[in-house]
Amino acid sequence: MRRRTVRPPCLWALAVLVLAMTVARAAEAQQAGLTISVLREADGAPVAGAVVVIENPAMAYRQSLRSDANGEVRLASLSTGGEYRVSVEAAADWGAVASTALELRNNAVRAVTLRVPAGGDELETVVVKGARVVSSLNQVDAEVSATLDARELAELPIEGRDVLRALARLPNVVPATGFYPEAPAVSINGANGLYVNYLIDGLDNNENFLGGQKFPVPSGFARDVTVLANNFSVRFGRTANGVVNVSSRAGGNEFAGEVYTLLRPGRPPDAASAFLQRDLSGNFVSDSFERWQAGGSLSGPLVADRTFLHANVEYTRDRSDTVLDAPLAGAVASLQGRNQFLLSSLRLDHRFDDAWTGTLRGNLGRVTIERPGGSLGGGSVQFPSAGSDQDRDSALLAVTLTYAGERWNYQGSLQRSGFDWDYGQARQPGPQVVARGPSGLPLAIVGHPGFVFDDRERTWQTRHELERVQGEHRWTVGVDVLEADFALAGGGNADGNYVVDLTTAQLATLRGRGLGTALGASDILSLNPVVSSYSVELRPQTFGRSQRLFALYAEDAWRISPRLTLTTGLRWDRDSLTGEGGGGVDGDNVAPRLAVNFRPDSSTVWRAGAGLFYDKLTYAVISDALQRNTTSAAFRGQLGELIARGLLPRDTDLAQVTFDGNLTVSPACSTVAQCPAPAAVQALRNTAPLNEARILNPNGYDSPYAVQFAAGWQRQLNDDWSASIDLVYNRSHRLLRLRDLNSPAAFSPNVAALTPAVIAELRALPDNAARVARARALGLVRTVAEADASRPIAARPGGARQITVTETEGQGRYRAVTLQLARARSETERWAGRVAYTWSKLENDTDDINFRASNANNFAQDFGPSANDRRHVISATAFWYPRPSLTVSLAALLQSGQPVNLVPDATVFGTQDLNGDGASFGENFVGNSDRYPGVARNSGRLGWSKVLDLGVRYGFRFSGFELEASADVFNLLDANNESGFANSATTSNQIQFGGGAPYVQRNGGAPRQFQFGLTARF
Repeated sequence: MRRRTVRPPCLWALAVLVLAMTVARAAEAQQAGLTISVLREADGAPVAGAVVVIENPAMAYRQSLRSDANGEVRLASLSTGGEYRVSVEAAADWGAVASTALELRNNAVRAVTLRVPAGGDELETVVVKGARVVSSLNQVDAEVSATLDARELAELPIEGRDVLRALARLPNVVPATGFYPEAPAVSINGANGLYVNYLIDGLDNNENFLGGQKFPVPSGFARDVTVLANNFSVRFGRTANGVVNVSSRAGGNEFAGEVYTLLRPGRPPDAASAFLQRDLSGNFVSDSFERWQAGGSLSGPLVADRTFLHANVEYTRDRSDTVLDAPLAGAVASLQGRNQFLLSSLRLDHRFDDAWTGTLRGNLGRVTIERPGGSLGGGSVQFPSAGSDQDRDSALLAVTLTYAGERWNYQGSLQRSGFDWDYGQARQPGPQVVARGPSGLPLAIVGHPGFVFDDRERTWQTRHELERVQGEHRWTVGVDVLEADFALAGGGNADGNYVVDLTTAQLATLRGRGLGTALGASDILSLNPVVSSYSVELRPQTFGRSQRLFALYAEDAWRISPRLTLTTGLRWDRDSLTGEGGGGVDGDNVAPRLAVNFRPDSSTVWRAGAGLFYDKLTYAVISDALQRNTTSAAFRGQLGELIARGLLPRDTDLAQVTFDGNLTVSPACSTVAQCPAPAAVQALRNTAPLNEARILNPNGYDSPYAVQFAAGWQRQLNDDWSASIDLVYNRSHRLLRLRDLNSPAAFSPNVAALTPAVIAELRALPDNAARVARARALGLVRTVAEADASRPIAARPGGARQITVTETEGQGRYRAVTLQLARARSETERWAGRVAYTWSKLENDTDDINFRASNANNFAQDFGPSANDRRHVISATAFWYPRPSLTVSLAALLQSGQPVNLVPDATVFGTQDLNGDGASFGENFVGNSDRYPGVARNSGRLGWSKVLDLGVRYGFRFSGFELEASADVFNLLDANNESGFANSATTSNQIQFGGGAPYVQRNGGAPRQFQFGLTARF
């Protein structure tokens, strides 16, 4: 497969955009906003007519405004660059007061309360953070969110400067159990990580095939990162779960920069572990793993007071050894694999005048994951020729134009992005060969990796928002349009995959050639061995669709009184993918939202909100239905019978629901010489038997949605401490899952027969065939033939046994209580920190797009805890500053155990498929769908996860540079954690055998690990 590289969008597109936006002088919503309340310290009464000065020297910004009758000053369309300082000038009736430095995040309003003391203009300005300035309270709406600012991102122990891994420090966020190795590593509110919406400066950063990040944002380009968990503004959509919004760093009027290097040395000094670990990409690595990183950034003015630059480049290289252990094929060797990340980012900010500003942002990423052959745990017979590379290339270019007026504000953005994901780029084209010896065990795997997955996505997005300030109302209207074009080259190997059996003589001949690790497919095929199986991909094509997402929204923030704000919003979303299959686009996704914010005094806030939140479809739902589909006459005949039986709508258009996707066939042959060439087996395309075929849904797809309710209380307890409580209830509808339209009849094992004596009897039988026969006689197992006989439509050549379709009928229910206590940072105090406790419960009847009911589409029977459900989570961070040059940080994460799904044990039943319905393609990702007899889904629990991380930063000056040495220790206490870490479901401890079988730990969280760094700043 030819290697492709994503190239930045054409510069002419940027020129057209700037011209169009300069001509269209409308007005914005917030790039960022400030609401400043001036209150009397004695009684909390609003102060009208106070002169409020807002300054940001880094961005050459200064504004002087008078507070209104409610004691307020409200600003919009502010830059997120630099730090703001807000002050009130002294007057005859009050003293002067000023805030400490404030940072703003994009697409959000920050509320600041200045409590002025009684007195006169003879008082000096007092700079305080608690008693007179309250900036930690949400005095605007009912949003449930949390932020890590630039200082926290710099001081917390974070592996590999990966912003995503830092999010577990925030409430409502936990490391995720995903459903493939590279799945997004965080879960919000216990939900599937695929449904998180990732943004940079409010613009899309999702690879929309499966839902992860396009560009993995490093901490050197992140000003802050915010997780919006519940009840967020109508400005944010396309998710019923949560939003991760990164604000990028901006330059300023002062030149500054840094150069860093970071080292993960591996063992030693890392602790040993019996389990494989994962790298930043989610793939397994061995004990030999080590990482080296280097990079730098530069910020400053290109034109003083007008044009500012921030540029950042970061490079990461991982190394991990694998073992090739194939002595019978003449090779025992250590193979080295390297992973590389090259992440480059640029932001330019320009002030045209006092009202108009523009921002240009670019991100370019290249991630390469090597699979050199062998295995991390040893014992593998995969040779380097069967190795592959995974490439993830991303490019984003965005331009934003902002106007800030007295009454009108406007912001418009256009972004062009690309993402290429070649999951298994072959190192050696041609056939794959799995060679077995006289014992029947594999002794060599050579040639092609055996599959193709090469996804290409090109996306346009434009957002425009207009705001009008009128009296006590702040009206906002906006439009957000995104179009993504997909193309996937997928399927099996068009050159053929062989499983062959070598004789003793052939094996001796092969070893005599002395090829070692250079052994390839042609070397084995030239021996003309006996063929056990042979498969060929007949349709190695590239195909795809476009997804068009359109949103309109309007919002009114009405300040009813100085203490009470009512925010009402309405959003409408349209997703073109919902119309695939011929059912028509889901066009009634109207989402009202309401938020009430009440401030009884200057230190307390009560808030409550409710709303509807719609999700977009993950493109993989459509891609899988295209890839695993066929238009053969036999299959269309089966669909016609399903229509006649009422299992498909009578108006189903077969042309709309079927497609010639990839198709692998297995022609019969006894030796390699007798196997037909790939070009000679095309006639089998219409008669190849399929275990499963998937069609597009003839009813179309409904956009998933959630009804959310939240209520909260916040209080500034004193100068240093603040506390909060949040209550959340979410009810999810139309969740994605798989239905087998040709499902066999329901089967319920005879649980009464499953006594300890019977279990012992079954285990004692000589083989699985005997166990299946005995279990069948006891009513514990149904054979595949018996299950097939109960299917509505019989399988046939060219047709399929299982006929699956994605439906949007799943349900979920989430409840949570979060308590937080925080101590603010101060230039005079030596420590700060935050602790959050969350009790939550998430139950659903589907966990993933590939989730299938365990028994005859009975999803109600599978309603239970989510795979990412934790009942208790305690997250705490503490920062200690024993001296100005030294910072010590501690981060603790304690989680109760994740659920365990108990599945049948083949050593008891002879099979894991008790009801005989066969394996589904999706079980490669979600694990076995059958449950142990009499046991509910996810009914077990693992033990608590306990992680304590330590970070130390020490700064000193050398030759005009400020140097900082750092040391991070992850899992300081070297706890063996069974869950609570980023993981894949099929390799986790969350799948165990039921019936009293002993617990088997197959995976573990990272042991104690070290990371050392050195940074030079100027």
